[in-house]
Amino acid sequence: MQIVSVSSLKGGVGKSSVTLGIASAALQAGVPTLVVDLDPHGDATTGLGVHAQRGHDIGEVLRRPRRGALERVLMASSWAVQEGRDAKALDVAPGSARSSHLDRSEYRDKDLGRLERALAGVTGYELVLVDCPPTLSALTRTAWAASDKVLSVAEPSLFSVAGTKRTMTAIAQFEQSRTWAVPAAGVVVNKVRHSSVEHRHRLAELQELFGPLLVSPVIPDLPVWQQAQGAAWPIHRWPGAEARDIAGRYTAILQGLLERTA
Repeated sequence: MQIVSVSSLKGGVGKSSVTLGIASAALQAGVPTLVVDLDPHGDATTGLGVHAQRGHDIGEVLRRPRRGALERVLMASSWAVQEGRDAKALDVAPGSARSSHLDRSEYRDKDLGRLERALAGVTGYELVLVDCPPTLSALTRTAWAASDKVLSVAEPSLFSVAGTKRTMTAIAQFEQSRTWAVPAAGVVVNKVRHSSVEHRHRLAELQELFGPLLVSPVIPDLPVWQQAQGAAWPIHRWPGAEARDIAGRYTAILQGLLERTA
């Protein structure tokens, strides 16, 4: 089971969108996947067509991360249900504002193992995607501590490039200070408009800064992706050439993730 955190220290770059894109690719490929929504906003939960019931969300699990507690709150994504997929095709540990009690800058070291402990007894999944909050807080560090890889999401803009540098620096510092260092990291570039001179310039800047850590392919900024998310529908099932293009890119990203653990 590979655990991948999708992270960014700048909001608005489409972190949850990238989580949903990879989840869509996993469902299409038949890779049993669990999405853990650590963001108190719960956008990934909404995008996957899940409505958390009070007391049955990841925030409640992390309060007392005992063995088996996570499995009791898991819900099947509506994507998998609509396609009649087997159990554990695409499940969600729902996010909610109740997880914000851990989203703070101050924390005890032992708190960072909460998600790792919660996932310890979970079986049947090949991939776990953790959608992190856009802050360097206890929740984000809790996700990193449990992860085999962190994907930092960037967009081709000045502020996002700076935010990505902060994220990667924070990961490096985290590795130095923790016994559970993140084994690997990468940068996914989202919302790209190749017709924009500024975007091409920032893409070149990201390539220069992160080189082989830059994930290929990049994700274009196309209205069809927002339409699919608004309908809580997997991009691999959305009609049209633009949707097929985006779906193919997420499939390639998924394959890259899985190949590194083969």
